Amino acid sequence: PQRMSCGYILCTVLLSVAVLLAVTVTGAILFMNHYHTPGTEPPPVISTNPEEANALVTIEKADSSRINIFIDPNCPDGAGTLGRLEGLQTSLLHTLTDHDAEAKATKSQQKALLVTVADEVAKLLTHAVQLRADCDGLKKGHSAMGQELSALQGEQGRLIQLLSESQTNMARLVSSVSDVLDTLQKARGARPRGCSNGSRPRDCFDIYVSGQQEDGIYSIFPTHYPSGFQVYCDMTTDGGGWTV
Repeated sequence: PQRMSCGYILCTVLLSVAVLLAVTVTGAILFMNHYHTPGTEPPPVISTNPEEANALVTIEKADSSRINIFIDPNCPDGAGTLGRLEGLQTSLLHTLTDHDAEAKATKSQQKALLVTVADEVAKLLTHAVQLRADCDGLKKGHSAMGQELSALQGEQGRLIQLLSESQTNMARLVSSVSDVLDTLQKARGARPRGCSNGSRPRDCFDIYVSGQQEDGIYSIFPTHYPSGFQVYCDMTTDGGGWTV
């Protein structure tokens, strides 16, 4: 590997020297080809040249090259010039006329476009006014709806209060009825009756089945209320045994 690296470096150096030498030689050759030794050249000779037709002067340079300057001895044609001027004037008039026509057409188109834009703007303004009116109506409707909802909430509160009062009154009524029943029982001096066999009836139907089939106040002992309470038993309607 060391020998290969040394050979690679040597080849690179030789190649660089060859390229540099080639560039130097090429530059020297080009410089020598384009380099001219400064010297004094004689001034050109300017003279008339009667040998060339219509030649005014001839300029002869130091390298024997000639430049001939010619003139046109013919006078210009006035009629042709006037004709060309008239043609140019006519063309210019046609161009101006076409330009005016195009300008008028453009103005008419712009005017029509402005009229159309004005109509559209008026329609948009009308639509905007209508939308604003609709928005105001919606706002009023929303406000009225809010008031209605508030009123409904107030009615709901009053209804809940009435229901609560009704429940309270119903509880009071039930308590009053129970008190009345107790008062009647005490006034009669009667003792609450149960089943004839001494069992604890769950309802008036158990009392009816035990053989007591007279209407009146009895004591029942439901499963959910084992201590019992007094009720009125209807023993005649639809076969009897109804707990009132």
